[in-house]
Amino acid sequence: MSPGHTAVVTGIGVVAPTGVGTEPHWQAVLDGKSGIGRISRFDPSDYPVKLAGEVPGFLAHDMLPNRLVPQTDRWTHLALWAAEVALADAGTDPGTLPEYGMAVVTASSSGGTEFGQHEMARLYRKGPSWVGAYQSIAWFYAATTGQISIRHGMRGPCGVFANEQAGGLDAIAQARRLLQDGTQLVVTGGTDASLCPYGLTAQLSGGGLSTVADATRAYLPFDADAAGYVPGEGGAILVVQDAAALSAGAGYGVIAGYAAGFDPPPGSARPPVLRRTLERALADAGTGPDGVDVVFADGSGVPGQDLAEAQAISAVFGPRTVPVTVPKTLTGRLYGGGAALDVATALLALREGVIPHTVGVSRLAPGCDIDLVTEAPRHRPLRTAVVLARGHGGFTSALVLRKAGPGERNEGETTT
Repeated sequence: MSPGHTAVVTGIGVVAPTGVGTEPHWQAVLDGKSGIGRISRFDPSDYPVKLAGEVPGFLAHDMLPNRLVPQTDRWTHLALWAAEVALADAGTDPGTLPEYGMAVVTASSSGGTEFGQHEMARLYRKGPSWVGAYQSIAWFYAATTGQISIRHGMRGPCGVFANEQAGGLDAIAQARRLLQDGTQLVVTGGTDASLCPYGLTAQLSGGGLSTVADATRAYLPFDADAAGYVPGEGGAILVVQDAAALSAGAGYGVIAGYAAGFDPPPGSARPPVLRRTLERALADAGTGPDGVDVVFADGSGVPGQDLAEAQAISAVFGPRTVPVTVPKTLTGRLYGGGAALDVATALLALREGVIPHTVGVSRLAPGCDIDLVTEAPRHRPLRTAVVLARGHGGFTSALVLRKAGPGERNEGETTT
């Protein structure tokens, strides 16, 4: 980021299987309380995957203006509520800022699959006259960005990243760029909600879902018994502002560094890009490996992918040198919402000086020579965290976060 600009996360809104609200989510993470269970949004009896992380007690009609509910899909419902919470957490009234000085950038993976399924069922059962007009927009991967923008009068440079699990980091990095270019406030992050027959069927084609029936053993990243991942819904929405407009030490943390890459095709002789991406993100943050206090790993639960990630972490930091954690074992992989939720959790970890543990993992797989935090959280002073994310098809991203505190200075300033 250019001199004089520091992107600070000032507000967080979480809506996840671990809780509706930032503090309920954080407490569940510390307690190791899982949000994974048998799918209840439909009967999964005929599907090989029967477990998922579902957002508990979220009733859109109780949380949002009633006119918006029939116009939008559940993933947008979740994001609209989380955005409102994040703005309130930041202490920001959008009505007091120039409408072209505010932007929205979110991540999306599945789009409005549940809304689309309902409309397709009407089409096939009753005919085209029964398909609602909102089908034309509610399924669209940019629908959440658009709805947040409309609701809060944010008419700056808005956008969406459709990079599966990596998209959350890419969206947050784009928010950082927009602040550099003069935007005053960016609502960013992502949610996902694809727990419907159509959505689950689409996820099965990727081949990474766990079919283990025991909820405590279904999603075990880096474990010798890893068998894939559990799907989930929800995510996090963040408010990002330039530190120059804030009081000293304001906010949860600074977006200090970022890099992205794309893995070569399967069967290629070229290595995965995660190690190089991680090194570039650290260089962008001006931080060496010894300056990182914790890594929030992608942790797909797919053995080959876990091994590649563990090897990249060990290559950059040294074997069993930096603490590594995967709190998403409590939620499942949330696709467009997963990395944003990891960022929110990492910022809370920096705030509290606590590294959450990776629930369920007990025996590291051969070759995974990392210091995975298990059994209980670790309490220690934390200054810098790295969040890793990989999306289906090769998307790879790394984000470096630094704790905000008194004396936080803008990047590019010098000290005497």
